[in-house]
Amino acid sequence: MGPAPSRFLLEIATSDFNTTRQAVAGGADRIELCANLAEGGTTPSMGHIRQCREAFSLPIFPIIRPRGGDFLFNDEEFQIMRHDIRLCRELGCDGVVIGLLNRDGSIDEKRTAKLIEEAYPLSVTFHRAFDRCRDPFEAMEQLIRIGCERILTSGQQPQAPDGITLLNQLQQATAGRITILVGSGVRPDTIEALAAGTGCTEFHASLRRKEPSQMEFIHPAFAGDPESYTNNDINPEEVKATKEILRDFFSLQQNS
Repeated sequence: MGPAPSRFLLEIATSDFNTTRQAVAGGADRIELCANLAEGGTTPSMGHIRQCREAFSLPIFPIIRPRGGDFLFNDEEFQIMRHDIRLCRELGCDGVVIGLLNRDGSIDEKRTAKLIEEAYPLSVTFHRAFDRCRDPFEAMEQLIRIGCERILTSGQQPQAPDGITLLNQLQQATAGRITILVGSGVRPDTIEALAAGTGCTEFHASLRRKEPSQMEFIHPAFAGDPESYTNNDINPEEVKATKEILRDFFSLQQNS
């Protein structure tokens, strides 16, 4: 058994420019840039991507997902994904996040490979479509074969703390050939148990919350509508706290 890893990475999923700025202020190591996180994340606008790329120096990985819902995409949606990947490459992004399945729950290997080729030399993460696939070990081998670098997964459970056993099994099965990025339910109160139980070194969190709008006029017909008068928000201190827990854990592992 080799030495315990000393390096770790915390990726934050953000939903707009403001939450990206907050995640950066908290010390995020990488950004998964999204729109519509309530739907699991869809591709942000090119203006959004460009503004973040110009403002922040850390790695930015936009999600490439043309709609919410399932991960079975038609030909037109696939072409949209190809166009968006090209634009992300032109805008200087560091990677993209993709995920496509077949009807039978297997990875859409052919079209995923085409998107990875389209993205080159950008890094590619396969997102939580992986958690809906039929056979996670077969899917992982497919993704390794076509050159995917990372899998975002909660261990095929809605929340990663409930998928620790599978996450650990996947991590062991990688044999260093692909990175398992642990996501969903990653918070300051769960991060240490996830790091200890999975053996993984990369973690993905949104840490999002809602903050009241700064609007002075509140239309009485919509006063109780959270969509109208609340905004997504990330507390930079919560990002910082999550990183500090990870840092302490890996430091302890290295010294034990």
